[in-house]
Amino acid sequence: MSAYTTQNLPAKSKKLEIALWGVQTLLALFYGFAGFTKVSTAPADLVSMGMAYAADVPAGLLLFVGTAEILGALGLLLPGITKIKPVLTPLAAIGLSTIQILAIGLHALRGEWSVLPMNLVVLGLSLFIVWGRMLRKA
Repeated sequence: MSAYTTQNLPAKSKKLEIALWGVQTLLALFYGFAGFTKVSTAPADLVSMGMAYAADVPAGLLLFVGTAEILGALGLLLPGITKIKPVLTPLAAIGLSTIQILAIGLHALRGEWSVLPMNLVVLGLSLFIVWGRMLRKA
């Protein structure tokens, strides 16, 4: 099983645990894909895929953010699955939340308002993981 288990939990806690795992999996797929795209695609091709900001930021920044997204995606799942340092899961979610806050700032400065709702939803889901895996137990 995993470090986060539904055994011996009240029904309400089981539902929350299932929701947390669902959100963690969804965000891991989202960030894994986004990160892989950033590290494996030329900036000019990212622009043609709708990431207009890629033309104006250093390629090294794209590689850094893409790598951070991949590592964050792994951090959302592997600690709970392997039962090794499950405290890393909310820390990964904090890191991914930080990426979203910075992305919101970048898109707002560039006037790219159409992507902000997606950024806000992803930020909210990341913060849900922080709350569910760290804060609600405090």
